[in-house]
Amino acid sequence: MSVHSSASLIEREQQSLFQVYRRLPIAVQHASKCRITDVEGNEYLDFLSGIAVSALGYGHPRLVDAITRQAQAFMHLSNVFYQEPQIEMAELLLQRTGYSRVFFSNSGTEAMEGALKLARKWGTLNNKTEIFAFTGGFHGRSYGALSVMDKPLYKSGMGPFLPNTQILPFNNSIALKNAVNESTCAVVLEFLQGEGGIVFAEPDFVNTMLELQEQYDFLIIADEVQAGAGRTGKFFGFDHFMVKPDIVTMAKGIGGGLPLGAILGTKRVESVWEKGNHGTTFGGNPVACAAGIVVMKELAGGVQQNAHDVGCYLRENLSVLQQNFPDIIQEVRGCGLMAGLKLSTSAAPLVEALLKRRVIANATAETVIRLLPPLIATRKDVDEFTAAMQDCLKAHRG
Repeated sequence: MSVHSSASLIEREQQSLFQVYRRLPIAVQHASKCRITDVEGNEYLDFLSGIAVSALGYGHPRLVDAITRQAQAFMHLSNVFYQEPQIEMAELLLQRTGYSRVFFSNSGTEAMEGALKLARKWGTLNNKTEIFAFTGGFHGRSYGALSVMDKPLYKSGMGPFLPNTQILPFNNSIALKNAVNESTCAVVLEFLQGEGGIVFAEPDFVNTMLELQEQYDFLIIADEVQAGAGRTGKFFGFDHFMVKPDIVTMAKGIGGGLPLGAILGTKRVESVWEKGNHGTTFGGNPVACAAGIVVMKELAGGVQQNAHDVGCYLRENLSVLQQNFPDIIQEVRGCGLMAGLKLSTSAAPLVEALLKRRVIANATAETVIRLLPPLIATRKDVDEFTAAMQDCLKAHRG
């Protein structure tokens, strides 16, 4: 592969692509495990992992081998054929989760779009029309996903959005009680919000939702695109609660770096769609599913446990930083390898300072440093991050 300077690649990107991304000033040459190397040879510790996508890090040998072997067999057939990788991936997901059916998509956005369609079809059959979602949630960039979000940056000037959708304040049981009624079709939520600032649903709020579901018979749609696939030390974010949503959306980590999303449904919705009601050309691509099979097996083989164990160690380190810098760090959030530092100030300057020390993280919800390292991260990686974070906090305080 030819090597160009970062400046050259940045200039070419600015002349050729729509300018919608706030990119880091890094042109990547190579990546391995938890490290990214730029075209100038600088190495970075990656505590973002493609925004929770590269669950097994970069260049995982079993992942590379599975992708290579499947690409040599066939890379695309479309969903008019039966394909072993797709079926095996579905079986692994169902065995692991206890759900009844799977639909594969290319992304989390498409998974949410399909989940909303599935809920609407169920609602039509049951004379229910209203869908509620919550502030702070992030569900994608399509019209359905945007309709169940409150992000002005993503929505301004691009409406109108889907009718019969309403955004309620997250973790506000009173607002939920006042909104839900017999016409409620579905409630959509991240049990652990990612872009919203690494914020868990509160137990009382979840219990209220379950009580209302029992009373009014609506669907619960869980967005597990970021918190799922073992990231929190459990397979789903909602596994930290005594709940089983009717529909679950997944993506990011389950493909290990390739585009793969999924909708999971309970028996309650398994027969709602008829042939032709929904579909996709690329969803369930055999190469992506071959990668997904490796991810599922690696999670069961110890990677999910590693996310729990190293995640506990990360949280211990973050708590020490909070004790040492209480004027800057207000709260340590999250669990497993989905963590956040809630700051008393903007997170962006500290994220920039980390980057200068060749550590990659990102800022979300303005005042939160979000940490999403690969699930194979080690205690040594955490120590390296902690040392860099401590240096940045000292400099910031000074």
